[in-house]
Amino acid sequence: PYARLVTQLFGDRMIIANATGCSSIWGGSAPSIPYTVNADGKGPAWMNPLFEDNAQFGYGIYLGYKQIRERLAQLVNELLASEISGELRAACQDWLDNFNEGEGSKKASARLLEVLKKEDTGNKIIQEILAKKDYLVKPSVWIFGGDGFAYDIGYNGVDHVLASGEDINILVFDTEVYSNTGGQSSKATPTAAIAKFAAGGKKVRKKDLGLISTTYGYIYVAQIAMGANMNQTLKAIVEAESYKGPSLIIAYASCINHGIKTGMGTSMAEMKKAVDAGYWHLWRHDPRLKEQGKNPFVLDSKEPKGNFLEFIQGEIRYASLKTVFPEIADEMFKVAESHAQEKYETLKRKAEQPY
Repeated sequence: PYARLVTQLFGDRMIIANATGCSSIWGGSAPSIPYTVNADGKGPAWMNPLFEDNAQFGYGIYLGYKQIRERLAQLVNELLASEISGELRAACQDWLDNFNEGEGSKKASARLLEVLKKEDTGNKIIQEILAKKDYLVKPSVWIFGGDGFAYDIGYNGVDHVLASGEDINILVFDTEVYSNTGGQSSKATPTAAIAKFAAGGKKVRKKDLGLISTTYGYIYVAQIAMGANMNQTLKAIVEAESYKGPSLIIAYASCINHGIKTGMGTSMAEMKKAVDAGYWHLWRHDPRLKEQGKNPFVLDSKEPKGNFLEFIQGEIRYASLKTVFPEIADEMFKVAESHAQEKYETLKRKAEQPY
């Protein structure tokens, strides 16, 4: 659903680098995939690199597009400096004015192409622009992957790309476990969850990829859960894509390895339970708010109202701990709950601090 939503928003100008893993399996296996084309036959360009270098691969795609588009801007400026018609001059300026605007560049590019095709086809500058016409529209470059890629094996690349300050987007499908390779524990696995290599329940808390990324100060970061709050999910994705800099969205993703007792068909309802119980938190960090003198950190989660222990025991990854290691289960569940409460208080203080 996350992949489908983001491509419904930006798919006609979107390029995706998808890490090998669950998201590349359900994302790239016929006949059931979340990608399609619109009425004009335009849709996302999708590529699948190695698990450990997906961020660098996506960054390379971005840099390639950037270089070609900068050449196009140079060519358009050369046209403006020459003797051209008033209509072409206006179209060229409109395209330059919308160079870094997603929707604006689509309209400006269509207008420029229409005018160019009426002009002198012997003009070498116009010929080169037409040869590179697929790059006129500002691309929406996305890096997709799971928590194994983003928190662990590919983290070095993720950190490098985010630290670059470039206009690139990363979407993490956070299942809190290495799902595709058999359910091993990852740095995204929370306290007390059972997974391979953590058969007695994970003893340490989950790595906070989101808050770590906010410390840079210039990265747009959001945590979302579609089933808990669709409006916040949509708002975060739109804000992230429109931000002229790096963005990171961490999406809570229900997984068969969670062992949801009510079945995977209730994934959306399970997300809502997770947020209501204070297990997962919704928030956004938008550096643009600083320019308005506001706190860039916005906490979208309300005070937890659900039963934390009831929620985690509704999933086999936690409930089985009580079956296999009953002597430590209750204590570990309390530790997990205290970690979740502590996290919420940290987020609350961050949202309330004067700026």
